[in-house]
Amino acid sequence: MNTQQMEQMGQFRVTVWEEENFQGKRCEFMLECQNIMERGFNKIRSIKVENGPWVGYEYPEFQGQQFILEKGDYPCYEAWSGNSGYRTEHLLSFRPIKCANHSDSKVTMYECEDFQGRKFEMCDDYPSLQAMGWCSKEVPSIKVNSGAWVAYQFPGYRGYQYILERDRRQGEFRHYNEYSTQAHTNQVQSIRRIQH
Repeated sequence: MNTQQMEQMGQFRVTVWEEENFQGKRCEFMLECQNIMERGFNKIRSIKVENGPWVGYEYPEFQGQQFILEKGDYPCYEAWSGNSGYRTEHLLSFRPIKCANHSDSKVTMYECEDFQGRKFEMCDDYPSLQAMGWCSKEVPSIKVNSGAWVAYQFPGYRGYQYILERDRRQGEFRHYNEYSTQAHTNQVQSIRRIQH
């Protein structure tokens, strides 16, 4: 099934509320929303993802810190920021992650910028890159060969989140500041496939 068929069948569906615990103004989306304020909301404080993985952003136009939103309930910001070292109490834009394919995901990490130096190819989740043999806390460049991944600043899927997709930037992230508009460091110590 291709992405267009999935959209037509409602494979991407999220409901957002303006207040915590699914209170206040609500709206359902099947497509991206670049700015929730254009829909008459001040902010998003709770979310229910019914179908498909999504990524939420702290600012309009898909800017700021990213937060992975997989199927489930997010009654407040702690639910989407999890063990993140960065907390934002609301989201202002979001979009579906259309290339997520848990069974067919492959990523290559590089020791240096521009895909230089030692490399390591992965197709599984790693709660600690150092435990699997990566000798550094840093990953200066990443190439997503297939699927979609979320990389984390610290082991155990904690810290800043970077959503890395094959269909964004052709899957090529030559420098850590391309991981996100708010990438402050090339420190990546855990990575996992995005669930669809």
